[in-house]
Amino acid sequence: MITNFDHIMSNKSDGELIRIVTVDVHKYQKEAVASAQKEIEKRDIDSAKFETIATKALIEKRIENKLNQSEVSTASRIVNFIVDLVSFWIIFFVIAMLINIIFTIDLNNDLLIWGILLLAFFMYYIIMEFKFQKTIGKFITKTKVVNLYGKKPSLNDIIIRTCCRLIPFDRVSFLFTKNGFHDKISNTTVIKD
Repeated sequence: MITNFDHIMSNKSDGELIRIVTVDVHKYQKEAVASAQKEIEKRDIDSAKFETIATKALIEKRIENKLNQSEVSTASRIVNFIVDLVSFWIIFFVIAMLINIIFTIDLNNDLLIWGILLLAFFMYYIIMEFKFQKTIGKFITKTKVVNLYGKKPSLNDIIIRTCCRLIPFDRVSFLFTKNGFHDKISNTTVIKD
């Protein structure tokens, strides 16, 4: 008799099945684990491949656990936000003044103001988090941005992270989840340094 778990497990990759019966066994019902084991036997996955995937899954699980233990508190995230907000506005005013002085442009143009705001925003977050893995707020709270492997994020990760900060309600999303929208979508997180 084919159970619902058998059908679900038949659609899983070899790696997902091996992860279910090894490092994630505690996350699943006994029947689901048994179905995963039955599917592994049915596919006749050789022991070398099984060991390689199981070892990789175990390493990933250890990294995930280490990152979870190093994650920062909501209070630190709030301090980061406030300090970064003040820093961003200072950078915005400096850029606006430089543009005004150098190009003698009237800053009463809304489109120009929005352009300078976006320029300051992207410059602040992308340069700081890519170069240092930190913003000024993170320097103060002794935290840093890492990818899900605990390594320095790529420039692409930081650009995605910065763009996601523009999502409405992103600034308060970390109050309701372990990581905010800009963390989740960019596959990054903030940990203690």
